[in-house]
Amino acid sequence: MLPFLAKRLLQLIPTLFFVSVIIFGLQQLLPGDPALAMAGEERDPAVLEQIRKQYRLDQPVYAQYLYWVGGVLSGDLGESMRLKEPVLTLIAQKFPVTLQLALMAIVFSLSIGVTAGVISAVKKGTAVDYAVNVVALWGISTPNFWLGILLIFLFAVHLGWLPASGYVGPFEDFWLSLQTTILPAFVLGNSFAAVLMRHTRSAMLQAMSSDYVRTARAKGLAERIVVLKHAMRNALTPVVTLGALELGTLLSGAVLTEQVFSIPGFGKLIVDSVFNRDYAVVQGVTLITATTYIVLNLLADIAYVLINPRLRS
Repeated sequence: MLPFLAKRLLQLIPTLFFVSVIIFGLQQLLPGDPALAMAGEERDPAVLEQIRKQYRLDQPVYAQYLYWVGGVLSGDLGESMRLKEPVLTLIAQKFPVTLQLALMAIVFSLSIGVTAGVISAVKKGTAVDYAVNVVALWGISTPNFWLGILLIFLFAVHLGWLPASGYVGPFEDFWLSLQTTILPAFVLGNSFAAVLMRHTRSAMLQAMSSDYVRTARAKGLAERIVVLKHAMRNALTPVVTLGALELGTLLSGAVLTEQVFSIPGFGKLIVDSVFNRDYAVVQGVTLITATTYIVLNLLADIAYVLINPRLRS
């Protein structure tokens, strides 16, 4: 286990290096001049020159990259050109919001998707199986923004059970925080639950037809034990992969859902930064997102080994 973990950690170094090069290189391809965006309508040449000098926009690209990487290695992601705040401060403000939404969405997805997938596999060919597949198809094909608007109309406008928009942190008011995030979290988790259900059903069907399941049944074990302990445990491997990747996707910012519910998360920060040519924020947020993806993939690989004993050798 330790050699495997050490090997994967060593692989992170060149991966993060190439990711940083790609992030910085693609950033240079964005149309427009950030200095012009910051200077406003007057665009005094002296002001433009001062802005370019202050943010090192007048230096060669490689020099700008080396300066940025040096700051990243020392824990400094730069300063927002528009908001005049450190990028780390902005990320620290927005990341917990999206993290809460993502974790709640994953809970919804796993609870609904895995349960429905197992039931569908066990009840293969029955009315229950067909009904679950129809619901999964609906979940995959339903746009998040449309579902969000319908839920707002039903639970906020018509029934008055939940607030229509806004966000309250869990440390300010825990119950109010749940009320403001439960609808957007369900919207985010809805489509992934459908995908998860399909993959879980497929993996369970394959596991249920395997030799070790037939052996467990031949020993006289109860069907519940055979399904939950033997088949389901071996079918969880693809679920772990999907869960890790989807969590990374959610942490990168669910733009449409956050816009519909007026959630001040990562998605809004990224969109605003791109439109305002705020290079430092775009680079910092993208780097954090990419690093999160890489770390989650590493955790998924570790979970493989823990779940499946055959991989430990």
